Amino acid sequence: MNVKINRKICVIAVLGASVTCTEAIANKPEPAHYQNLKVLPKDISSHDLQSIMADDFEDGLGVTCGFCHANAKDGHGLDFVSDAKPEKEIARQMMRMTIGINKKYFKLKHINIGNPALVISCTTCHKGQAFPDGAAGNN
Repeated sequence: MNVKINRKICVIAVLGASVTCTEAIANKPEPAHYQNLKVLPKDISSHDLQSIMADDFEDGLGVTCGFCHANAKDGHGLDFVSDAKPEKEIARQMMRMTIGINKKYFKLKHINIGNPALVISCTTCHKGQAFPDGAAGNN
């Protein structure tokens, strides 16, 4: 009798766990699908993207979103997909450069912008300024 009760409890427990796991997977929010990402991961989370934009760009360069992102054509907000401003491509080149420096000279692997393991980041040279000391745009 005890064996049958234990077996039933095990079956119920397994079914319950299965339903719970299935429900958790079904209710998991989908990652944001951002467009025109060329350096940052295509499946980046909203949290990680906002962190990179705030910590690396806003703080590291002392700029706001409009420094790299063009105004929306309708005049309301910014067009984050647009490549109209050259600063956006410059930012991509700078991200590639810092990733390359960290890999080549500091032997870091699987480097992503925003990773606290980065030895060289935007702030290394910019120090909270849009143009590092001695840069052409700093005159």
